[in-house]
Amino acid sequence: MRIYRATFIGHREIHTTRELDERLESDIEELIRHNEFVEFYIGRNGDFDILVASIIKRVQRRLGKEKSALILVLPYEVKDMEYYEKYYDDIIIPIEGVHFKSAIGARNRWMVDKCDVLFAYVERSEGGAADCLTYAEKQGLKIINYAER
Repeated sequence: MRIYRATFIGHREIHTTRELDERLESDIEELIRHNEFVEFYIGRNGDFDILVASIIKRVQRRLGKEKSALILVLPYEVKDMEYYEKYYDDIIIPIEGVHFKSAIGARNRWMVDKCDVLFAYVERSEGGAADCLTYAEKQGLKIINYAER
């Protein structure tokens, strides 16, 4: 089975709009409909991550979960893991032995290295989301930045 992987990255704070919500939902639904199986990699570090997770769950309720998985990719273990285990289809902590201050950046690069497409909401040229976007560009990854649409 061919697994298509999509990573989502964005600023800690974003100004959401109905139009952003609709575009994300449409793109997520299209990925599920046109691929054998889709793994959605997401962090839990800000507004964009939370928005995307809720949209993926909404689409999964409508289309079923047979063709997709919402996967939380953490930089390190966190408290309240039971809550996350109930909400997400799977949890991955891919990076070990990294100082906690650099763990989020290392986790973001791991997500980029493992995916087929990066969905972003990056408006500014500084910060972790911007660094991740720059890394993805250097890797030649297909990128959709909703802040530019």
